[in-house]
Amino acid sequence: MIIVTGGAGFIGSALIAALNERGITDILVVDELGTDERWKNLRNLSFADYVEKGDFLEMTVEKKITPPIEAVFHMGACTDTTETNASYLIKNNYEYTKLLAQWATDAGIRFIYASSAATYGDGSAGFSDNEEKIENLKPLNMYAYSKQLFDLWARRTGLLGKIVGLKYFNVFGPNEYHKGEMRSFVLKAFEQINARGKARLFKSYKSEYADGEQMRDFLYIRDAVDMTLFFLDNPHLTGLFNIGAGEARTWNDLVKTVCGAMGKLPKIEYIDMLDSIRHQYQYFTEADITKLRQAGYDKEPMSLEDAIVDYVQNYLQATPVIHAGRDTQPPPRRL
Repeated sequence: MIIVTGGAGFIGSALIAALNERGITDILVVDELGTDERWKNLRNLSFADYVEKGDFLEMTVEKKITPPIEAVFHMGACTDTTETNASYLIKNNYEYTKLLAQWATDAGIRFIYASSAATYGDGSAGFSDNEEKIENLKPLNMYAYSKQLFDLWARRTGLLGKIVGLKYFNVFGPNEYHKGEMRSFVLKAFEQINARGKARLFKSYKSEYADGEQMRDFLYIRDAVDMTLFFLDNPHLTGLFNIGAGEARTWNDLVKTVCGAMGKLPKIEYIDMLDSIRHQYQYFTEADITKLRQAGYDKEPMSLEDAIVDYVQNYLQATPVIHAGRDTQPPPRRL
């Protein structure tokens, strides 16, 4: 059996779809469905059972999960970078992960968890996944700090030598519609262009970056999942690894490509950045994937242009148009 926490979420559901493509259906899905639309991500998937995340933790502590378990993919977390309830993030992202990691390693189960590129903060300490350097990182928001805390704890206790932490950069693609403000800007730009005929980008407040020339490492969900499964296929690998394209691109590039995929001329409006995020904003991210390459992963990720065309034309335009800010898009086709 394989366990996927956050299995109804963006990366989790795409991961299950990829496991299904391999003929694997003995999967336990763990999530907290709540009141949003993420349950729709499960409808095209094959799995053995579903358990709510609170019940699952009880089951592990009380040793009620008895079948042989090959691996746990711990993708579940609160990923809202604007969440200000630090106590909630500590309990949900840090303490939950500690308990789950301890249970898995005590039972000899492969444990692969989602860390985050947000732990790199403003990038001044670089984007290397060298574990000896992670204490120098200064996350800019509480979400990132909750992820950083676990990375540090796992290294301090020696657990990082038994598990795998994946630092995902800006992943986009199908099955993210339920994420509200945390959905990718590819989806947001598509919505805005449909609704207003133009996309809106934040102005730059650093002289070295023109408006819209802030840069991110954008990675398509298919590549993110393929990189993740690489660690299932290579159980000898442990430690922290960056999961990204290894190439930074500008927001202007992204919007122009979305417009092109939609058959429209690019039109961009630059707007003031919210005060609440102005001092937490990352102007540049780029995954150093040297360690991933040295571990043996040799596939080239899709280019930003090819990935956006696939997402827009084969998924977003294949479903009814949604309006900016709404969270009710029907589920896309299975990946």
